[in-house]
Amino acid sequence: MKKIHHISDDYIEKNCNFNELIETLRDGFSNSDIEVPMRHHHDFSNPEEDKDSTLLLMPAFNPGKNLGVKIVTVSPNNGKYDMPAIQGTYIYLDAHKGNINAILDAKSLTAKRTAATSALASSYLSRVDSSSLLMIGTGALSVDLIKAHASVRPIKQVFIWGRDKKKAQKIVNILKDFSFTCTAIEQIEDKISEVDIISSATLSPTPLVFGKYLKEGQHLDLVGAYKKNTREADDEAILKSSVFLDTYQGGLKESGDILIPLTNGIITKESIKADLFELCSNVKKGRSSDTEITYFKSVGHALEDLIAASYFYQLFDSKE
Repeated sequence: MKKIHHISDDYIEKNCNFNELIETLRDGFSNSDIEVPMRHHHDFSNPEEDKDSTLLLMPAFNPGKNLGVKIVTVSPNNGKYDMPAIQGTYIYLDAHKGNINAILDAKSLTAKRTAATSALASSYLSRVDSSSLLMIGTGALSVDLIKAHASVRPIKQVFIWGRDKKKAQKIVNILKDFSFTCTAIEQIEDKISEVDIISSATLSPTPLVFGKYLKEGQHLDLVGAYKKNTREADDEAILKSSVFLDTYQGGLKESGDILIPLTNGIITKESIKADLFELCSNVKKGRSSDTEITYFKSVGHALEDLIAASYFYQLFDSKE
């Protein structure tokens, strides 16, 4: 029986090439053979924290080739235990014979595929000359989002905001040897009106990005707010923007950044320009002018996990 590989967070961290992963995802989103059921999203009580936690099950199938499922828990209060809020495992299988090829640590897998997906969207939606980025949030995704965005656009300046400025400064230190300069800032409004790209990845239940601060030509990348009653951007931000999703399947149902303004009649489904399947297949176009504000909502999709797991498995297997 074929050996089941364990592909660790450490391996994924050391071997991720964002340019390669982004192009692999571009191919994946244009592959109509891949089947992705709606992910299972189960909130469950966590009495010791007086706040719900979440279980996510995310399957995807490429018939005759490969399949996989990610098992994830989200525990919002884990910061006080010095543990990540999001934890998980990915099981990667052969779709022909059904055997397990590998078990991947899902922390880095999720971070890399999420960041690469945002950068993939940016390749269609941000201005090609975008040179400055505001990163809102200092969690596990922030470093990868900055690296991924910088792989598709000529980023020269990065500004980082977090509720704890020490954490923002820590990210500055991690990225000190990269080609762009990084600065921790005190207030979001200090830089939000000046940058070309705004990326937000937080667990904030209420908006941090306000439309009154947005300027023509910006690209907004919203990665947090994974629940129906949470959002990272306000109504004015979405009204001023052209709206795009990673997928209609999840984007229209799972995140408050889209669901709340939809429910309240602020926008309609027809307001949404395209998802990544349409962009990557050249069915629809992305940015239409240098003055347009683009708004991308990432919810996460099991296709991204399957494509990323296949990418890292092939890298790992080729070296065995």
